[in-house]
Amino acid sequence: MGVRRAAKAVERRAVLLGAAGVLVGVAGGCGGGPSAGPRATASRAGSAPARTTSGPSSPAAALPRTTPWRPSPAEVRPEVKRRAVALVEAIGAWPSGRGGSFAARAEVAALGLPPALVAQAGPLLPSADEAVLQVVDAQYGGILADSASVLVVCRQWTRVGGTVRAGGTTVDVRLARTAGGWTVTALHPARPGAPAATLPSLAHRVLADSRVELPPAAEADVRSGRIHDSVLTAMLDLAGAHRMYVSVVRSGHPLDVFGTSRPSDHPAGRAFDVWRIDGHAVVDPATPRPLVEGFMRDAAAAGSYNVGGPVLLSGGGSANQFFSDATHHDHVHIGFDT
Repeated sequence: MGVRRAAKAVERRAVLLGAAGVLVGVAGGCGGGPSAGPRATASRAGSAPARTTSGPSSPAAALPRTTPWRPSPAEVRPEVKRRAVALVEAIGAWPSGRGGSFAARAEVAALGLPPALVAQAGPLLPSADEAVLQVVDAQYGGILADSASVLVVCRQWTRVGGTVRAGGTTVDVRLARTAGGWTVTALHPARPGAPAATLPSLAHRVLADSRVELPPAAEADVRSGRIHDSVLTAMLDLAGAHRMYVSVVRSGHPLDVFGTSRPSDHPAGRAFDVWRIDGHAVVDPATPRPLVEGFMRDAAAAGSYNVGGPVLLSGGGSANQFFSDATHHDHVHIGFDT
C-alpha cells in the first residue's frame, strides 16, 4: 500500500455480531501475561477509518468524524468489551481545552474505574490541543470466567495548532470480574519500536499490498523489521485470494497464552490475527462459514502450524493445527513455529 496518507476518509461498515467458539485453544495462540464538556468518542459501530500511518502531518485543522463503538449482544460477554472500549475512548479523545492527564483522570473516574489507570495510557494520551479516536476493532486476547484481555485496536487523530496528525495504537486492556461487575485492572499499549533502517523486500511488499489492511500498531510492527519472514510470506499468499483486515501482529498482544504460562507466538513476531475477511467480520454470524473455513485452511496451506478461529476444523498437517475456543470467536489466529 506504500506510504499512508495522514488522514483518510472514514469508511462505512456493519456492526459486528458475536459467535462463540467451542473448544480450548492450544499453545501459540492469543493469550495472557503483560503485553508488549463531554470528551469526544469514537468507534467501529457503523464506520472504520481507512488505513493511515503515524508520523506525517497534514495542514488541515479539521479532525475527522468518529462514532462510538458498540458490541452486539451476540458477542461472547459483550459487557466485557464494552467496558474496555469505553475506557480507551475516554482517555484517547478530548475536545479543545480538555486534554491532559488531569481531565483524563476525571473521565475515567466518571466511568467508575480507577483514575490511576491514566498513568498507563502511554501513546494513547499524547500532548495535543484536541483529539478524536476511532476504535477499529475490539478482539479478545483471552476470556475466562473471571478475567479477560481485550485488544482495543484504534486510530487517533490529534490537532496541535493548525496541524492534524494521524496515528493510533492497540491497547491490551486487562479486566477482572468483581461482585459489582467487570473492572479494568491494567492497560498495556502497543510499543512497536522504531522503524528499521533497512527493511526486507517481503516487508516492503506487505506494506505496498492494498489487500492487506494494517492498523497503526500492526503497520508499525512491520516497519520495525521485527516480523518473521514466515508471517510476511503468509500475508502475501493469503492476499492473493482475499482482502484481509489484520488486527494484531506483534505489539499490543499478551506475552503468554491467556491463563497459562505458555509464550504466545505474537510477541516473537511469528503470528498475526485477522478480524475481517473480504469485507465480512469473522465475529458476524451472517458471514458465510465457508469463507471463514476456507480462509483458515488457506492459512494452514501457507505454512501456519496453529490456526484458530470460530469453527473447529478437522484434518490438517498435525493434530493441533486447527483449534477453536471462546477467545477466537471474533478473529482468526495464524501462528508459525519457525
